[in-house]
Amino acid sequence: MKRAAVLVAGGKGLRMGSDIPKQFLLLQGKPVLMHTLLSFINAGIENLVLVLPESHFEYWHELVKDHDFQVKHALVAGGDSRFFSVFNGLKYLENSGIETVAVQDGVRPLLSTQLIERCFEGAEENGNAVPVIRIKDSIRKVELLSNRAVNRASYFLVQTPQTFRYPILLDAYKQATDDNFTDDASVVESAGYSINLVEGEEQNIKITTPFDLKLAALFLEDRK
Repeated sequence: MKRAAVLVAGGKGLRMGSDIPKQFLLLQGKPVLMHTLLSFINAGIENLVLVLPESHFEYWHELVKDHDFQVKHALVAGGDSRFFSVFNGLKYLENSGIETVAVQDGVRPLLSTQLIERCFEGAEENGNAVPVIRIKDSIRKVELLSNRAVNRASYFLVQTPQTFRYPILLDAYKQATDDNFTDDASVVESAGYSINLVEGEEQNIKITTPFDLKLAALFLEDRK
């Protein structure tokens, strides 16, 4: 099947405490976003769509030039929310012959080739594949002024790349947006599809704080 990946990176970096959006911060000498794109190239995914706020285009072009970044990718303007940014990326792929598409957070740069392949294979077999990891800590549910323990075995942490048969995901995104849409899986589920879970990776962290950036650097150092 012909595969593609849509990488969404619209963060402003507020929790990072930086004037530079987190997707552009340097991780071992390269912007975070470049590591994410390279992960898909290393997995053999050559049809890459990068969705950025249009106001970031010029800065991204400068980074590409400064780092002599040779990875081919399409650049698409994001929307007012993640929902519309993903939708814009998916619409760009119309009439391209893409059969399976992964949607990836641009600030998850540490995913492995094995995870990418597992998600694509799961989507090609079952229509979709959403990576998750188990919760190690005890958890409690807060309800108004009280709280109670709940069984952590019934809950999972959801990651990306969330991967789907392209027609399924595109049709799902033609729904009206909803505040309950927190990720692509929730959009597809709302359209009437069951979600297929696959094993994620602990190192597939989302970089949102300075601690995350330091942790990502350590993971990359271990790979050398």
